[in-house]
Amino acid sequence: MKPTDLHYEFYVLATPEQVWDTLVSPDGVKAIYGGCVIESTFREGDPIRYIGPGADGDKTIHVYGVILQCEQAKTLSFTHFVGDSYHPGQERYESRITYRLEPAGASTKLTLTHDRWHENDLSYDNSAKAWWMILSSTKTLIETGRPLAF
Repeated sequence: MKPTDLHYEFYVLATPEQVWDTLVSPDGVKAIYGGCVIESTFREGDPIRYIGPGADGDKTIHVYGVILQCEQAKTLSFTHFVGDSYHPGQERYESRITYRLEPAGASTKLTLTHDRWHENDLSYDNSAKAWWMILSSTKTLIETGRPLAF
């Protein structure tokens, strides 16, 4: 059976530009993703990689893909594959991650959809658990200046 789409909506007391900056800036990404950084030009068709401390050392590739859509402070969408250290010897299946930012009064509605899952994708269960933590920490970081401590 094919996994269901993962869909989350959060409201953050910040502008879309502030939320965007946290999602793509080195400091924001490091705080949210345990020391990882994003390597990308953020141009459609170009690669994106989340790299940082992990099973393969300081340059572990956690997630990689290709930018599908990028409109600053509005939309970031990319294909999603997990790095080699997560499921060695297993086929890696493509899914898609899309962040959408919309003004909501003095706040921003942050919507994340992780979809297009393959039924055999071993990363689904971990993603379903991790997104709540990642997005809660993102909201906390933006609003308080400190991420959650897990």
